[in-house]
Formats: sequence, C-alpha cells, structure tokens
Amino acid sequence: MWNKRRSRRVLAGVLVGLGGVLMALAPEIWAGLLVLALGVVIELAGIALERQS
Repeated sequence: MWNKRRSRRVLAGVLVGLGGVLMALAPEIWAGLLVLALGVVIELAGIALERQS
C-alpha cells in the first residue's frame, strides 16, 4: 500500500505526532483512558511504519 519511502516517513511522523498529542491531552477520567490508549496505538502504528522505511 505505502510503497514510497517518503510517503511512509511523512505518514509515520504525522501518526507519531498525533499519538503524542492525544496522550498529552487525555483527561484524567475513565474516558481519558480510552483516548490515551488510542494515542498509544496510533503512535505504535507510526513507529512501525518508520521501521519499515
């Protein structure tokens, strides 16, 4: 799907940044735990894409 190295790197950077923002902005209530988990998953996806390139 993402066979161009530059596209994967840009997408990985965006995903890592978005994951970090979600983790930083997660409120300290139970719903915040879901936002934090989503941030971690997005960040892991970005890191996996970065390792492939």
